[in-house]
Amino acid sequence: MAGRPRMLALWPADGINHSHGNRHYLRINAGMGFPAPLFGRRKETSLNMRAALTLLLLLAAVRAEHRGKAYVRDKVCQEFKALGKEDFRTLTIITSSRKFSNATFEEISHLVREIVSLAETCCAEGADPSCYDAGSSALSAKSCSEGSPFPAHPGTAGCCAQEGLEQKLCLAALRHPPQQLPRYVQPSNEELCQDFKKDPKDFADRFLHEYASSYSQAPLPVLLGSTRTFLSMVSTCCISPAPTACFLKEKLERKTLSLLTLMSNRVCSRFTAYGKDKVTFSYLTSLAQKMPSASFEDLFPLAEDAAEVFSQCCEAVAEDCMQKKLSEHTAKVCGALSAGDERIADCCQGKNLMQNYFCISALPPAPTPKLPEAQKPTNEQLCSEEGARHAKRYLFELTRRHTSVPDAFLGKLYDTCKKVRGECCSAKDPSACLDSKHQRMAEELPPFLEKANQLCGQYTEFNFLDFKKRLRESLTQKMPDASPELLGQLVEQRADFASTCCPPNSPPLYCASKVKPWPPPTHHPVPCRRPAPAALSIPPPVLQVSTELGEACDGDSCLLS
Repeated sequence: MAGRPRMLALWPADGINHSHGNRHYLRINAGMGFPAPLFGRRKETSLNMRAALTLLLLLAAVRAEHRGKAYVRDKVCQEFKALGKEDFRTLTIITSSRKFSNATFEEISHLVREIVSLAETCCAEGADPSCYDAGSSALSAKSCSEGSPFPAHPGTAGCCAQEGLEQKLCLAALRHPPQQLPRYVQPSNEELCQDFKKDPKDFADRFLHEYASSYSQAPLPVLLGSTRTFLSMVSTCCISPAPTACFLKEKLERKTLSLLTLMSNRVCSRFTAYGKDKVTFSYLTSLAQKMPSASFEDLFPLAEDAAEVFSQCCEAVAEDCMQKKLSEHTAKVCGALSAGDERIADCCQGKNLMQNYFCISALPPAPTPKLPEAQKPTNEQLCSEEGARHAKRYLFELTRRHTSVPDAFLGKLYDTCKKVRGECCSAKDPSACLDSKHQRMAEELPPFLEKANQLCGQYTEFNFLDFKKRLRESLTQKMPDASPELLGQLVEQRADFASTCCPPNSPPLYCASKVKPWPPPTHHPVPCRRPAPAALSIPPPVLQVSTELGEACDGDSCLLS
């Protein structure tokens, strides 16, 4: 297939279990597709609107095609009629933008028109029973045609090499990676109203696309609630005689939902990128850096509880799963840690648990305490049934002694530790294998941690201009012959990395992409522990740099040198 590969995903592959019984789902008001407020407003407890999840159900329908084409058509048409055309269209914009988060508005618009047209045509009274199957097959073919207007994906060509149901399922499984840095920026009140009054429907469509694309990892019920309250606010305040006061009141009312959308997008992005085990470690080290005085036994159960919340709610269709369970988790954190940390106690004083959670998650790292050297696990412990826990405990101990090391670097240590344990604990001689991996660690790991700790520690301590000034002074001392242009590039590179990846809740995939293991795999990887007698040397992970900058750094880390 020539040209840029494009796809149609008529059947969203969200992997959601749709076999729930009496759930209370979300409703979308008719009329320009404006969602109706639900969170804290006109909430209807008797709603059982499976139709609000129509676009998610389509995947289940196509996978059930072996039950008969009539089943597929009837399922789609049942939901289309329950929603009505405008609300079906609104939900299609949200789910398509959420799944294809890097698609343009025009690409999403093409997709929406095709999906709505198919449903409207084939669900009409007297429509041919084969209409839906033939239409969906035609759309798959259009996805595979050169110059297709649908969202692009590099995997489309592979799907289009298949035929029939396999092709449809393959196209359905394609989705864009989430935006690592959400692009949506809310305009001023005046700009909102200006765009709204110019064309209310176009305004709503573009907002739904931009917002759902930017926060695609937020649970669908949270995203639906957030978009409906926002559009309700705009449509109310832009015709109000006192718009400024109206916006202030409405924004205060939806503050909790705004925070929930932001935080759930962050935690679910991390959960999707890391998986349950690694997100447990990430949450553990985040707490350890905020409260290094707490023990592993204090914090590990809280990290496990958080990971369980994310695993239950990030793909849940229950309306209040994330808000309810995250609030319950916050209460546990406050109950367990408030007495031992003044900053956490201050965050926990509020009555709104979601705001308390946001406060805790945004806390900067605590100063690095003076602690004795971390106790290292033995080879036997690392390869025991509790080996993963022993490894996490040791990395936890390193973290609380280096409270400013960013999550991206800790994640690399976790990955390497897991890899080494997997290789060595299944070897014929696990101890010999582990010892061979440990040979260079004691010399190089502490300097690496100190340099990463210093970079992000200075970013946290100083204002941004002072931070960049110190970076330039340090680089000038280390590279006295470097040109002003090269120094400027290095300063901007480090400052950009620090501003994005040093703060709490940094985007996991974006920051991980900036850090890679070094040296190449032919060298020994970083082990899980440091044996007492060895004097070892493992070059640290390094920031990926351009060829020119890499040569200027002489192959070392431009971030940590």
